[in-house]
Amino acid sequence: MSDSDTSKEKPSHFIRDIVAGDVAAGRTTEVVTRFPPEPNGYLHIGHAKAICLDFGIAAEFGGRCHLRMDDTNPAKESMEYVNAIKEDVRWLGFDWGEHFYYSADYFETMVEIAEDLIRRGDAYVCDLSRDEWKDYRGVPTRPGKDSPGRSRTVEENLDLFRRMKDGEFEDGSRCLRAKIDMASPNLHMRDPVLYRILRANHYRAGDRWCIYPTYDFAHTIEDALEGVTHSLCTLEFEVHRPLYEWVADRLDVPVRPRQFEFARLNLTYTVMSKRKLLELVNEGLVDGWNDPRMPTICGMRRRGYPPAAIRAFCETIGITKYESLTDVALLEHCVRDELNRTALRRMAVLDPLEVVIENVDEGGEHAYEAVNNPEDPSAGTRTIALTRRIYIDRSDFMVDPPPKYFRLAPGRSVRLRYAGFLTCTGVETNDETGDVTRVICRWDPPETKVKVKGTIHWVSADHAVSTEFRLYDRLFLVEEPDADKDVDFRGHLNPESLTVCNGVAEPSVLELGAGEGIQFERIGYFCADVEDHAKDRPVFNRTVSLKDTWARSSSSRG
Repeated sequence: MSDSDTSKEKPSHFIRDIVAGDVAAGRTTEVVTRFPPEPNGYLHIGHAKAICLDFGIAAEFGGRCHLRMDDTNPAKESMEYVNAIKEDVRWLGFDWGEHFYYSADYFETMVEIAEDLIRRGDAYVCDLSRDEWKDYRGVPTRPGKDSPGRSRTVEENLDLFRRMKDGEFEDGSRCLRAKIDMASPNLHMRDPVLYRILRANHYRAGDRWCIYPTYDFAHTIEDALEGVTHSLCTLEFEVHRPLYEWVADRLDVPVRPRQFEFARLNLTYTVMSKRKLLELVNEGLVDGWNDPRMPTICGMRRRGYPPAAIRAFCETIGITKYESLTDVALLEHCVRDELNRTALRRMAVLDPLEVVIENVDEGGEHAYEAVNNPEDPSAGTRTIALTRRIYIDRSDFMVDPPPKYFRLAPGRSVRLRYAGFLTCTGVETNDETGDVTRVICRWDPPETKVKVKGTIHWVSADHAVSTEFRLYDRLFLVEEPDADKDVDFRGHLNPESLTVCNGVAEPSVLELGAGEGIQFERIGYFCADVEDHAKDRPVFNRTVSLKDTWARSSSSRG
């Protein structure tokens, strides 16, 4: 993480206050947190909020944060996702050091703990079918019914559990349940499942296991074994906390972990469900997990979002206990704010229109110095050449302009960025379509006194580099694409979320490597595509426009 992130005084929030209170009171001598993603998909911006909180709190209080793969569901997990998660966390600026773990590495210990619970009379093997289990569980307003297996002896339960582990029974035919309270108003405490039979190849353990622990059981044990002091989860796990505490109370560990919940990130014009994101990928509605329109961290990286901007966004939205909808415009503002300080400036034309300057000789050039970044004097300058033929954007010229149109038109003058002034003296058009094909102009150097109201960008035709520009916009047309459960979220996809333009750029763009960001003046912030950008064919993805064209009036709503 950069010094600029840590040097700013951060506003407090309730989790920071809890940790500070624990440290001040001596209840916690070393703060230990963890980020435990499931390796069943790529991380998205919602995970970034959790990552910044988990790693940030640990760093702030001089502790450590663990990265742990919650790989207890082998049917959906893979090393591809593990590697992607590690890359994303590192790219965001965080380091787990030697504290990288897999849930699978604790499976032997978890079985031992399960057997210990059986010996203590706190767990039993249940034979109910899925439908029977739902019926016996009851509803919040009506107590559940005891499973017939609840009255088995310790010896019977140990024998059945070991036979489950040895693969004697069919998938789903039996499970291990905690013996808690079938009358609890919290359904998660009505003898919840701790282990289920599942034959599936585990990407790490192979076919060694045919029983797997549930998340609630495994997660608590992992936290306890790793010495986690503050287990930070999103609000949907609040009703699971009593079970977390029930398991933690039955573990013999030096540090008893505690769970605290915070509101997850909900972002406008976005879906945050990994299942729905996977559907978009599998159905070819986007170009993979790292499509720049996706809210995945790898997609944002490919689009050109700086990690510092994502960290700033996560700090800005804060940590609360209530659900809210954050406007994506706030994220885009943080991206602009960071890139405004750091991105080099260059000129490009997305829809080229040729201009012939009648008073510049063929082969002649006028050299001018252009600022690389007005926010950073140390970025220096570069030399650009004005030649007889240049390209301007087609939208910067009109034959019959409306009122308050301050760009180029017949008989009108504009300022050329860095290079003097142009006055239109003639127009050439296509005889059949009437479209403008070429503009004839007179040029005046910068020191000339010319009264103009508009400035346009340009590229020398003699030095222009053919460039592909991918203009990415929001993936969905509505603020909450999956709010209505009766309407397919895919029906809200924005058909214009990607527009490809073949234009030109000044030759200095050839110096940029894949992944480097830039501001094309008057157009927006762009990033050299990490997959397709090449010296002989530059490809730039639009990261964000220069201003919020969606004109939101507020950044978030509760």
